[in-house]
Order: sequence, then structure tokens, then C-alpha cells
Amino acid sequence: MEGYRNATEVQMSQMVQPGHTNHRGELGIGQLLKWIDTAACLSAERHAGCPCVTASVDDIYFEHTISVGQVVNIKAKVNRAFNTSMEVGVQVNCEDIHNGEQWSVCKAYATFVAQGKPGTKIKLKLLDPQTEEEKTEYSIAAERRRMRLAHTDTMKDLLTNSPVQADLDNRDSKVTIPANKTRVESVELILPPHANHQGNTFGGQIMAWMENVATIAASRLCSAYPTLKTIEMFHFRGPSQVGDRLLFKSIVNNAFKYSMEVGVCVEAYRQEMEVSRRHINSAFMIFMVLNKENQPCILPMLQPEPGDGERRFKEASARQKIRLDRKYVFSCKYNEVPLSVPWDQSNKVYLSYNNVTALKTLVAKGNWVLASERNKFKMYVLEEDKFLSVQIEMTISFNVLQAFWLMSDLRNRHEWDRHCARCELIQQVDKDDMIYHVISRTVSDENKPQDFVVLVSRRQPCSPRDPYVLAFRSVTLPTYPEMPEYTRGETLCSGFCFWQEAAEITKISYYHQATSGLLSYITTNVAGLSSSFYRTFEDCEKFLEKNKDKTFPELQNL
Repeated sequence: MEGYRNATEVQMSQMVQPGHTNHRGELGIGQLLKWIDTAACLSAERHAGCPCVTASVDDIYFEHTISVGQVVNIKAKVNRAFNTSMEVGVQVNCEDIHNGEQWSVCKAYATFVAQGKPGTKIKLKLLDPQTEEEKTEYSIAAERRRMRLAHTDTMKDLLTNSPVQADLDNRDSKVTIPANKTRVESVELILPPHANHQGNTFGGQIMAWMENVATIAASRLCSAYPTLKTIEMFHFRGPSQVGDRLLFKSIVNNAFKYSMEVGVCVEAYRQEMEVSRRHINSAFMIFMVLNKENQPCILPMLQPEPGDGERRFKEASARQKIRLDRKYVFSCKYNEVPLSVPWDQSNKVYLSYNNVTALKTLVAKGNWVLASERNKFKMYVLEEDKFLSVQIEMTISFNVLQAFWLMSDLRNRHEWDRHCARCELIQQVDKDDMIYHVISRTVSDENKPQDFVVLVSRRQPCSPRDPYVLAFRSVTLPTYPEMPEYTRGETLCSGFCFWQEAAEITKISYYHQATSGLLSYITTNVAGLSSSFYRTFEDCEKFLEKNKDKTFPELQNL
């Protein structure tokens, strides 16, 4: 869209001066966090039309450092507005002014809340995404919001159901440092330059102070200058104002072979003798120590304090597992192998997120081409790199929610899909995610039926413009290894979207990104040599009509 620019977009460029840097002449992460928060806040206020405050900032992974004299380019825009909160996406790039080269430093997602009069909430206006990128971010923002809300439960599940063993095998290190040696306390008085136009402390300023005390704690473990690589989610539990004192407490929670986790807690109080303190924020920061070749050094072991220290030590191990699982799942992009990702309790939220995100990204593509049309059915194709995707669409007179619930139970798939011999539910992960073992009638090159282990993630819409979503992707389970009588197939990205077009009018679209095992079947249908796709959708419509009077307990509770 030539000349188009998002109305909420804010661009900021800052040249890194010596006063912004650390001992290595690199931009301090605290200063970068202040710039990120400022740009994101300005973007949020453009959309809300009123003052906004930072509610949380998602995990940030720092890919590159920034040196003196280089330019930091920050672009922020609102991805989606929910009821009273909105997600702002921030992209940070670095520019070398000598050769014009640019590279990505990090990407951040921040949640902001509009500030009304005390005790009141402001309902935000909806966004109308225009470009393919905006539509994708808009759609996926709902999934990121779901993941934020589930993070605490994920931690509880892992600690309860999968106890993490202490990491004391240790790694070629003979040195053990008591955790108490890494403890840091620092206090800051909030002055007018630290606050916004409402008198509340800038979120970025608090994050910068947190980074400072965390760096000191990390340096006390390694007796060196550590490098901050990852910040796990900041969550602001309450505001602080000019005149408040902020007490920062920091300690190393656990040290792994090449990285350490530092926990930081922020409390606010008004008077020096005040006993009651307000919890403002907590965060976990991951540091490494790099040598002259920019390679990580082996760290000393940490001896946790009894009681709370042992709890923090164990929780840090759990967070590391979640972090590694999450990084593995997110690195398995929907257009890369491996297709089947191992499923376990700790990565279930992130694997579900990846599953739904891949389908929503495919749906948002703008270059689908109509390949054929027959009666009420339309077939579209999309060719990208080495992948061929198809979309089959039909509009029927049917209740959208009823259709969604009928189709979400794959145990009935054999009734409307002639290629499916049997579907067995093997694990109910939660109310919205299930794992099925699917046996197909499709015969492989080895002259054996194919089978699949598939994660099915269903999502109801956050707003009327969103579809109901059923996303499919292959996973691996130790309890369901490959069997000699079948050829194990893999589903890269597929699923259904259901839109309510009008009262009792539903548009259903099926999407499938073909893997090599199914490519010949897909291309045969697209070429028009078979009516299999159309026949399947006709059978699907008959199945829905046959079961239109079926009731679901889930529907009765809505």
C-alpha cells in the first residue's frame, strides 16, 4: 500500500554517546530499555488519545550489542487493542553511520493500559489492520496475550508435576560462591525527571534501575563484567509517584554452566520509617560472561541460601527449562524442519502458541490465488519458496459456534473425511488443546497406511472480527513411537477457520501447507485431476447438517 503508514507508528532514532555506555563502550541495556518504553508509550497514547502506563513487557532477547557512535533506530506501533489494554510491538535496529549497514538488536512486546480518572477504566477503540504484517500481528497478539496469562500456571505445573533436579553436576568448575555474597540492595528517590506527565514513574526508568542492580549482583558471582542476554517478563503490579522511595533487591538465583539467573524485586514506600511497602515489580535477568573472542565462559557454582534461597534455586532451574523449550519451539518456524516437535508438560503453552500462530500467519497471507470454483466451494493456492499451500472455502447456513464444536472433536473425522480411517484422542492437554493419533487411508510409497500424532489447538475469538480457529501440527510423544505397520506422516501447518458472516451463516475455510509426504496428493487435487477436496467438503457439510441438533455442555456454559 503505497504511501500508507500506521497511525500509531512512532519512530525514534538515538545516537549512542559515551554517557550511554558501559565499561566496554557498548550501549547499556538500562538506557535501551528507557528508549524502548518511551517509544512504546508514545505509540500507545497515539491510539488511546490519553495518558497510558506500562503494565508489562514480554521476554526480550538481545541479539547484538551497540557501540558508541552507532545509531539506535526504534519503531513502535500498536498491534492490537483489547478492552482496556493494548499490545505495542517494538523493533530495535542498530545502524552503522559509516557504511549504512543495519541489523536487528531485539524485538519487544509491551502491554499498556489507558489511564482515566481514579477508579475508572477507559474502553479502547478497535484497530483496523491494513497490511499483511499488521493483520498477522493483530491476530497473533491474542495468542501472545493468552500465553502471558498462562505463564504462572505453566511454572506451577512444572514445579508440581515435573520436579526439576538441582544443576550440581557441574561442568568443570571447582569454585562455589554463596548466594548471599551476590545480594544487592539499592534505593532511589523518585524525582520529577523520573516521572511522566501524570507524576507516575516511567516504566523504562524502573527497568533501567533494575538492570543496574542485577548487573552488580551478577558481577559478584563471576568477579567479571557480565553481559545481559535475556530479560524475562516485567510485570508492573502498581504505580509509583514522585516522592516515593524505590527499594531494589537483587540476588543470583542459580548459576548454570554458561549463564546465571538474577532475580530483582522492587518495593515502594513513602516515608523512611514506613513499614508497609508496595510491591512494584519483579523480573528475572539472564547474564553471561564473554571472553575476548565473544565466547561464553564457564561460571562458578552457586550455593543457595537455606529456605527461600533453595526455592529460588529450584524455580530458576524450572524457568531455564521453560526458556530452552520455548526457544526450541519458537525456532521451529512453520516453514522449517523439524516438523514434529517433542511435546511435554513444560512446553505445552509455547507449542500451542506456535501451532496457532503458524496457522494465523498462513491465513493472513495476502497473495492467495483462486484456482477453481465449484458451486459453493472455492479453492485457493499459495506458492512460497518450497511450499505449496491450499485453502478450501465454503459458506453454509449453520450456526458458527455449533460448527466449531462439531469439527473440533476429531474422533468424528472419519464421518466426513474419507481419507481418515480412525482418530483416537490420546491426551487432553487442557480444555483447548488435545493430542490425537490419526490413521489415514492414504497409502505411502512404502505401500503402508500413514499415521500422524497431531496437536489440535482450538481458539474462540477475542472480538467479532476474529475467526474461531482449529490448528493442527505434528508432535512427537514417547508413548506413541513410529509403528512398523504404518508410515509416520507429519503435518506442518493446517487447520480450519470459522467466521460468522451473518445470523446462522458461517464461512468455513480449511488451510493446508503441504509437506513432501502429501505434496503429490495436494498437487493432484489442485491440478483438477481429482474432486477429492470438493467431495470432502460436501461430506463435511452433510456431517454438520446431520448433527445440527447435537448439544454440547460447553455451549450451555457460555
